[in-house]
Amino acid sequence: MKKTITVPNQEATKKMLPVILATAIFMQMLDSTILNTSLSAVAADLNESPLNMQNAIIGYVLTLAVFMPISGFLADKFGTKKIFIFSLIIFGLGSLCCSLSTNLTQLVLSRMIQGVGGSLMTPVGKLALIRTFAKKDLLNAMNFAIIPALIGPVLGPLVGGYMVDYLSWHWIFLINVPMSILGIALSLKYMPDYRSTVIDFDLRGFLIFAAASLALSIGLELFGSEVYVTPALFVLLLGFMLMYFYYRHARSDDNPIFPLNLFKVRTFRVGILGNLVTRLGISSVPLLLPMMVQIAYNESAVVSGWMVAPMALTAMLGKSRVIKILRRFGYRSTLMINTFIIGVLICCMGLPLVSQSIYYYIPIIAILGFFNSIQFTAMNTISIADLRLYHTSSGNSLVSVNQQLAIGFGVAFGLIVLKIFQGDVKVMTEDIHDAFRKTFWVIGILTICSSFIFRRLHEKDGLNMNT
Repeated sequence: MKKTITVPNQEATKKMLPVILATAIFMQMLDSTILNTSLSAVAADLNESPLNMQNAIIGYVLTLAVFMPISGFLADKFGTKKIFIFSLIIFGLGSLCCSLSTNLTQLVLSRMIQGVGGSLMTPVGKLALIRTFAKKDLLNAMNFAIIPALIGPVLGPLVGGYMVDYLSWHWIFLINVPMSILGIALSLKYMPDYRSTVIDFDLRGFLIFAAASLALSIGLELFGSEVYVTPALFVLLLGFMLMYFYYRHARSDDNPIFPLNLFKVRTFRVGILGNLVTRLGISSVPLLLPMMVQIAYNESAVVSGWMVAPMALTAMLGKSRVIKILRRFGYRSTLMINTFIIGVLICCMGLPLVSQSIYYYIPIIAILGFFNSIQFTAMNTISIADLRLYHTSSGNSLVSVNQQLAIGFGVAFGLIVLKIFQGDVKVMTEDIHDAFRKTFWVIGILTICSSFIFRRLHEKDGLNMNT
């Protein structure tokens, strides 16, 4: 089903492949958030309203979600090494184009070029990792490579704020160029070149699934504004209809891009659903907390970035403990209890009044980073634990697409809830802070409820990943 075209030194590959993947994940996750604290500076330089600058963020996220499904096919046909290096080149060129943009249209198009590169980088890198390591070693490798997925969203607003204040907004994109070059150099020497003998591509299925993902994402974005409620409902309905059409298509097609029998694997099914629902709450916190610090507490963007910085340190601590925790308690108990704890911590962020110090949030964020790291590692590894070899490409690609959509849905969901509670009151600081508090309660309770999804796991699920 697959063969290795190029096999670098096996031991060297196993040492360097997680580093290469970690570099790619870091660039992708950093770029997903680094623009957040820089929007005002970029808008002023491009003579645009900060509200219009949201298109630069949306364009990047949607491009990631739309093009990720094709990553598995391209890797199988042209080889993981060629596609991974190609993705780094495209991402680096897109970053350079972003820094050279002179108007919003150029910036949005450049961000979409970045998105094309990013949509291939992480899934193809993970696929190479899965095919290189035995299941008993995969958790350790994935555990190391996924650390940047936790650090990137934390450092993004902080790095963006400092670069805008002390350099210029162009550097938030130029920083990716040397990192891309480093990734290319390492990949030329250490990236294995796996490919598959199956070269059929489900173009129709890809177009239907991509259109459905695009419609659902745009629908949720539009839902955040009362002006676009009716169009948002229509676009969401269209997205669900397209998902149904894909289901009908996948049932009849001999080689669909995402085979329906993937969902016959219970651990994959639970992992996908748990990832989607759990991230609705988790993904909105890194956006809502800095917004609250700036709007309700009138602090600077740099201060708001520092507020979430402790999450990175405790995330690394969590990574050092997650394997022992999973071996002792198993995936089922770990995910149920861990998700519940995360939900409670998010609810605690809604307890203090605006008169209390912002430093109240620091220990909560620090503890949250520890449990988030356990959550992401456990969900990602259990999703692929029982996949057959011939399903690794499509299954890994779908996990990546689902994760990206879940992050986008989570951010949109958090903003929608905040909009509902905020209502028409936009002047009184105390009322705005109260809206943030209620939003944290809602997403926290949702996260607590999502813990019951992992009850579908069995006590022995995932044990082959730890032995």
